[in-house]
Amino acid sequence: MRGLDYKWIEALDAVLQYGGFERAAEKLCISQSAVSQRIKQLEKFIAQPALVRSAPPKPTLIGKKLLGLYRRVLLLEQETMPELLNDTSARPVTLSIATNADSLASWVIPALQPIMSKENVAFQFSILDESRSIEKMKNGEVVGAISLDDQPLPGCRAEYLGKMDYLCVASPSFMTRYFSNGVNAQTLLHAPSVSFDMQDSQHKQFLKQHFAVQSEMRINHKVGSSEAFVAFAKAGLAYCLIPRLQIAEELAKGELVEVTPGQTVTNVIYWHHWLLETGILAQLSTGIVNYARTHLPQ
Repeated sequence: MRGLDYKWIEALDAVLQYGGFERAAEKLCISQSAVSQRIKQLEKFIAQPALVRSAPPKPTLIGKKLLGLYRRVLLLEQETMPELLNDTSARPVTLSIATNADSLASWVIPALQPIMSKENVAFQFSILDESRSIEKMKNGEVVGAISLDDQPLPGCRAEYLGKMDYLCVASPSFMTRYFSNGVNAQTLLHAPSVSFDMQDSQHKQFLKQHFAVQSEMRINHKVGSSEAFVAFAKAGLAYCLIPRLQIAEELAKGELVEVTPGQTVTNVIYWHHWLLETGILAQLSTGIVNYARTHLPQ
C-alpha cells in the first residue's frame, strides 16, 4: 500500500501559510496546477477534504491533524539531519509553544534562556488563555502547551508546573479616586477594569466569587498584553488581576497596592508535551518543568 506523500501536505501547508495557490506555487517553485493537484491527491488518499477553499483558505479538522503530523516530521528532520550530515550551519529548529501571556511575561523566557543560548532554535509563541492553549496541542500546531487542564491528550503527558497567584491591584491614586468610600460590589463595578480579550472571564469570575457581582462591568478595557495590564494599573487607568510574580517590585515600591487584600485568584498550571521526546524536545520540557517548579509557588 502506498504511504502518505509529504509533498502533498507541504503543498497544503504552503497554501495556508501564504494565503492562496498562486503564492504557494511561487514559494514551492512549481506551477499553480501542480499545487492544486498535490492537494487533490492528498484528499483522494484520505477520502475527505483537507482544505476549505475560502478566502483566505482554511484547513479542515483532518487538515489540521495532517499539518500537525507534518510539522512533527519536519522537526525531527531538522533535529536529526545536521548530525547525519555533520552540518553545523543547518537552519534553526523551529519550536512552537502555546502559552498564556502572563507566563510569557513573568517566567517562561528565563526558563528557555539556557536552551536558547546554546542551541540553534527559533521559538514561535502562540499567546492564548490557559484554558484555550490546549486546543493548539490537540491540533498538532505546537510541541507543547501551558494549560489549566491536568488531563493529558492521547500520546501526551501533562506535568505539574505550579501555581500562578493573581492579585487584584491598582495605583494609590486610583484607589483614592474610585474606592474612597470602600471596596464593595458597587464601587468595583463602576471602576474601570481590564480583561485580556472577549473570551477572558477571569475578572468577571473574581467579582462573582468574592462579591456576588452578577452585572456587567461599566468599563472593561480589552488589552491583549500582560505588560499592558501593569502599565494600565500603574498609570491609574484601571484596576486588574495581575500575577504576584510579575509585580513584586511595583508592590514593594508602593506603585501598586492590593484592592482586595487576602482575596486572590490561583491558577494551577501544567505543561503538556509529547510522551516520547528526545533531543531538543526533551531539553525543552525538562527546562520548563524544572524552572517552573523552582520559581512558582508549589
